[in-house]
Amino acid sequence: MFSLLNASEVLRDQTASGVFGHPVAWVYRPLDYAWLVHQAYVERFGKSPKQVVFVGMNPGPFGMVQTGIPFGEVAAVRDWMGLPDVVRIPQAQHPRRPVEGFGCRRSEVSGRRLWGLFAARFGGAEAFFRNHYVLNYCPLAFLSDSGANITPDHLSAVEREPLEAACDLHLRAVLGALRPEWVIGIGGFAAERARRVVGNAEAPRIGQVLHPSPASPAANRGWAEAATRQLEALGVW
Repeated sequence: MFSLLNASEVLRDQTASGVFGHPVAWVYRPLDYAWLVHQAYVERFGKSPKQVVFVGMNPGPFGMVQTGIPFGEVAAVRDWMGLPDVVRIPQAQHPRRPVEGFGCRRSEVSGRRLWGLFAARFGGAEAFFRNHYVLNYCPLAFLSDSGANITPDHLSAVEREPLEAACDLHLRAVLGALRPEWVIGIGGFAAERARRVVGNAEAPRIGQVLHPSPASPAANRGWAEAATRQLEALGVW
């Protein structure tokens, strides 16, 4: 548990002062202002080895940006996981993308789909987290002047390289602490970063599921069913 929490602290500190140029105009760091929620998540659900670790890309504006939890749909974080509402609202924020914490009324569709699948299959959160864990590869959210989301793969190489070094270090530490049999990338970017971190090691095995984003037409045609089929075909479920 403590090595996992320490890894999160290191990631938070190593990504606290990066400078990003155009088109990035705003950077949100939920491991800072929502640290207490994230700490509760790690301490409650990251306290034992796992069979499967799911890895996403980075915080969404209505998910982890609000709650500090990967794919952090408010209802799932508050009601299903039972985590505390202790987000410290930051002063500096884009007027079109306010941080409202657990008071956010916008739905994180990707999070609703992801956590909804896990709740439907496993029932309670404790049953899911007994053998599974979820994290985001990158802890930062990037916005343009207009408030549009910018994903880490669209950063310049000079900005991306030190960020990826910190994120790789964190992912390597998490996998070392949790010793999973499988790492499942939620989307292609996360799967590729996991492959780079694991390298030629025999374990863990790397797999990939369709990203639940509503921007993906395939995800809008029954994401839960598609992801379940992919996990069953891999032998994860």
